Amino acid sequence: MRHNKKVNHLSRTSSHRKALMANLASSLIMHKRIRTTVAKAKALRMYVEPLITRSKEDTTHSRRIVFSYLKDKFAVTELFRDVAGKVASRPGGYTRILKTGSRIGDNAEMCIIELVDYNTTYVKETETAKPAAKRTRRGSKKVEGVDAPKADDATPEVEEKAE
Repeated sequence: MRHNKKVNHLSRTSSHRKALMANLASSLIMHKRIRTTVAKAKALRMYVEPLITRSKEDTTHSRRIVFSYLKDKFAVTELFRDVAGKVASRPGGYTRILKTGSRIGDNAEMCIIELVDYNTTYVKETETAKPAAKRTRRGSKKVEGVDAPKADDATPEVEEKAE
């Protein structure tokens, strides 16, 4: 059983796995979409999403922490400048994995992992430009001096006072 074993080791040593994740994460940040195996994509999602969350707060400390993971100053700059601005309002779930079938050589399951906010196929331009108004169900508005119509009245009649 795999109790409390969250990390997929990907049949690699610790140093090889760290280098692989750093390279995949840098490529994902720079290109916004990469093609890889499903197992690597799932491991990458767990690796890169905390880094994107950390990039929302642009401080020297958070930049140094992210750089210790990515080891690429151009990817860190891209992450804090462009990516952090796009995902600022999103509470999580910054990546999307789309399965694409099997690889011809070894029949490995392949997929595309991408940053969600950079794919315009799934995002409508009107949603990003203007946020929707909040709707509440706390109660209906009342006219001055008269209660709001009840639900069982089909056509309520409200008289307005002339002052």
